[in-house]
Amino acid sequence: MWASIQRELALLGHRSFAVDLPGHGLDAQYPVAYQAPQDLDAWAQEPSTLAGTTLRDNADVVVEAVRRLAAHGPVVLVGASLGGTAISVAGNLVPELIDRLVYLSAWSCVEKANPIEYFGEPEFAANLMGPLAALNVGDPAALGVGRANYRTADPELLAKLKAATMADVTDEQFRAFLNILQPDESLAVMTGDARVEADTWGTIPRSYIRLTEDRSLPIAMQDRLIAEADALTPGNPYDVHTLDSSHAGFVFRAAEVAAVLAGLPV
Repeated sequence: MWASIQRELALLGHRSFAVDLPGHGLDAQYPVAYQAPQDLDAWAQEPSTLAGTTLRDNADVVVEAVRRLAAHGPVVLVGASLGGTAISVAGNLVPELIDRLVYLSAWSCVEKANPIEYFGEPEFAANLMGPLAALNVGDPAALGVGRANYRTADPELLAKLKAATMADVTDEQFRAFLNILQPDESLAVMTGDARVEADTWGTIPRSYIRLTEDRSLPIAMQDRLIAEADALTPGNPYDVHTLDSSHAGFVFRAAEVAAVLAGLPV
């Protein structure tokens, strides 16, 4: 998903590295039952390779990449959406190796342990994720993962998913993006303790890129996360930037995102 932004960063003279978290990228699981024609009953019973993968597992992969990259120069660590939890824990673990953290409409948990705990808060009320429960396949408690059928052909579900995630792009762009999404996400990742620590994470310079049209992680919640972190470390507040983009639509605004990243002090 970072390919378009990496291209723009390269054109600006910057090296970048995209981290595939466990069970994603070329290690992602795409069972035959998920293909077309789909067998949803069989897929609902398919064990997940992500079951039991923890937030710490994700963070450890990020930390290993940071350790290797730090040998070649300053490291600016960027996370989007749920990826914010992995870079937060990495910041807790190796603050001395990270020169700047960047949250792109991402979860930086302070008062509550994880995104799930924030879902019931008033700042989350404008999200459009509720109807998307109809995308779920199988029993998350039994599978250990949330499993979303991104290959659905249901026009109503597709319209709701687009409204929640990428309302500002064309239908063709939206469908292209869906085809890079891996359907499973570990419950242990989503419910792990992602709270940041003032004496480690809080010492790293940090930036937040707000997405004003985000209906998955609403702007009010983004602003709450910024405010909570700034209250935790008032001497080291977020450097804040704003784009009028949807939650994932920023991948089609790569030049703008790359310009913000390239302009950050290191």
